Amino acid sequence: MVSDAQPVVAARPREMNAWRMWWWRPQSLWIRRALFQVHLWMGIGIGLYVLLISVSGSAVVYRRELMRKYAPNIAVAVRPGGELSLPELKQKATAAYPGYDVVEAYESRRPDRAATVTFRQNTRNQRPSRMERLFDPYTGADIGDTETPIQRDVQWMVDLHDNLLAGQTGRWWNGVGAILVTILALSGMFLWWPGVKNWRRSTTIQWRARFPRFNWDTHSAVGFWLSLMILMWGVSGIYFAFPEPFNAFFGDTTLGWLARLHFGRMGRVTEILWTILGLAPAALFITGLLMWWNRKLRKIRLSWND
Repeated sequence: MVSDAQPVVAARPREMNAWRMWWWRPQSLWIRRALFQVHLWMGIGIGLYVLLISVSGSAVVYRRELMRKYAPNIAVAVRPGGELSLPELKQKATAAYPGYDVVEAYESRRPDRAATVTFRQNTRNQRPSRMERLFDPYTGADIGDTETPIQRDVQWMVDLHDNLLAGQTGRWWNGVGAILVTILALSGMFLWWPGVKNWRRSTTIQWRARFPRFNWDTHSAVGFWLSLMILMWGVSGIYFAFPEPFNAFFGDTTLGWLARLHFGRMGRVTEILWTILGLAPAALFITGLLMWWNRKLRKIRLSWND
């Protein structure tokens, strides 16, 4: 005889319950709460670094154009006696800068352009420094620096972004920072999911909302729309600091595209976009810091009321 009673449904496994919780109410998962703390304190810990790299990265997108535009364009008068020989040019340059040794000298292929001389300081008690000067190839007269002030400023900004003004050591620390930025990007992508009912709201900004809500929406929306770009910047930053592992697994074509993506070297439109969107990590740091500060102030106010 067949019973009319409903069969007993076996309990779902715990993994399915966790999956359903993540799908509907991810805020209740302990792993999300733990990852949130990692994301929060890591973001605060390297926030100034992210701000520095973000702003300097946007500033150097047009470095090639700026270097060409503001390059010194010094013409010299062509003299009938002909140019000095390289030994003669080096002798004139040494006489002009007795505290330096001439490392290299070369003349332009154009007869109306200056020659370039590279010096190295010969002081024993100090770290040797290099400099380059322009000389008249006909008279041997010093006629100026090889770089304009704007070019030097651009080079300084590039060195800040690439090496933190600390040479190879700074490049290594930049790689460590890029690893942390990559972790922040991945953890932020996981933390962004607010549940199936609210995910659309987390992709937009309520412009008329109160500031705490507006700040939260900005952090969430910017993180959502630009998460892959930030992840790309983090991974490519790791490559620039530690190229050997990448070279072992990827070809030159792939790595070339990675470098072009990092700097937006795909035309005028991408350069403009990269200049603007490069400020996204800085915006995420500022909005994240304000979110943390608002929570801290709220706890302080609650403690005062108690």
